[in-house]
Amino acid sequence: MTSTEQKPRYEVAVIGAGPGGIAAGAKLRKAGIDDFIILERADDVGGSWHENHYPGLGVDVPALAYQYSFARNANWSRFFPRGAEVKQYHVDVAQRFGLYPQIRFGSNVEREEWNDTGRFWTLHLDDGSTITARFLISAVGAFVRPKEDVGIMGANTFKGKVLRPSSWDHDYDLRGKTVGIIGTGASAVQIIPTIAPDVGALTVFQRTPVWSLPKPDFAVPRALQRTFAIPGVQPALHGAVLVAVDLFFRAIIAPPARLVHPAMDKFDTVAINAYRRYIRRVVTDPATAEKLTPNFGPVAKRPTISTGYLKAYNRDNVALITDPIDKITPTGVKTREGVLYKLDALILATGYEVFSDPETYRPDTVLGRDGFDLAKFYNEEGLQAYESVSVYGLPNRWTLCGPYSWTGSGWHSFVEMTADHAIRAITETRRRGADVCEIRKEAATAYHEKIYRQGESQRYYLAELNGHVPTYYRNSQGDTTYLRPSGFFEASRGHRKFPLDDYRYEGAHQKVEPETASVSA
Repeated sequence: MTSTEQKPRYEVAVIGAGPGGIAAGAKLRKAGIDDFIILERADDVGGSWHENHYPGLGVDVPALAYQYSFARNANWSRFFPRGAEVKQYHVDVAQRFGLYPQIRFGSNVEREEWNDTGRFWTLHLDDGSTITARFLISAVGAFVRPKEDVGIMGANTFKGKVLRPSSWDHDYDLRGKTVGIIGTGASAVQIIPTIAPDVGALTVFQRTPVWSLPKPDFAVPRALQRTFAIPGVQPALHGAVLVAVDLFFRAIIAPPARLVHPAMDKFDTVAINAYRRYIRRVVTDPATAEKLTPNFGPVAKRPTISTGYLKAYNRDNVALITDPIDKITPTGVKTREGVLYKLDALILATGYEVFSDPETYRPDTVLGRDGFDLAKFYNEEGLQAYESVSVYGLPNRWTLCGPYSWTGSGWHSFVEMTADHAIRAITETRRRGADVCEIRKEAATAYHEKIYRQGESQRYYLAELNGHVPTYYRNSQGDTTYLRPSGFFEASRGHRKFPLDDYRYEGAHQKVEPETASVSA
């Protein structure tokens, strides 16, 4: 079907078959909407858990908080599951809800274009084909694509083996090799202690140290699995965690800034000093310990948990380099001091383009009503969306991972509630017999002004108190659009109970007033 035809092929199109896309598909089924397609660029479901399979991969939140509320698993083998088990969980859920027949794999959406005349979306794929749908749910995750440009001169000149967390080559044997790794983020924290015992030498090039506390992981005994299988046990435990997260966020946003900001200053000072003492107990070399000590607060950038990361620097074959990199050469990495570290293999753990940065959105790739360009809007007006999911100018479109969205919960709890929002709006549009559902500009503006006010202390902590540290919690515009400045339950309530008339509906065959009761997906 071409974009010139006036009837869309599908009722709903979902972009992405990761955790968000699976949640959207399952909830569409539950809402009785079966005319949908899921477009996935890879060859299987799971998103990051399919694309990433590097050594040491695993979740950094307990399994109880890293699963769908509608598909709880009592049989996790570990308290913090490894990557392969997490991938299989997503496969199992997709199969259970009959999503595989709805998924078109190898489908990379390059452009989303709203058809004003036909009132539907045309999705342009990289193979030249198009898909049309009345409604569109973007389930692209937080980490949109690996950074092509690592920001280091000569990155493409290295003649040895180049490895990335998102495209690991397991056929390449690292045993006995001289290996370098650039980056000390979440992926590197898992990779470094895993490969250190096998490589001949490992050189870690660090720009910014990372907070890394012990990981209380263990194999889950069968008796505990049986306990988790008792109805109500897992929801109760997970609910307790969500309450704790909710209280933490509220403690930041609710009190006046004159009270919160000094408390943040004191908190960081105490935490940094305590962590410095901890590192000195774990890392035997004082100079290395000092290099590993952050000069920023524990939540200024993503903290990590690992039992082996800091201990890896006690190995004779592991070296930590903090001198800035000058360039990558055909044979290794050269620092600004002129030292060349010759390598057999180079691991580029240099991060991703993140949903909260305006640069992630390319011009002319998401085009809405009257030529509205999402990239232009975000770059000129800053990232914003009603309840994090809906942008004025983009009718019939919702984003599961949008500006000011994450509330500190496990990823599945987060994408479930944003999927609930999208499907509630779609359900109401269908109930009214309408073709178009678009957030009202005044509702979107009022919401953004409110959420921006609530984020004052969040911005202080990330952009002022810790403004010296690079972090994806703060974007290139100096804003903190990764995190939603509200408690988890406020966010969940907002997605389930938003006023239906905050949207406008067009093309209804008859005028239908919104129901007084909540319409729930």
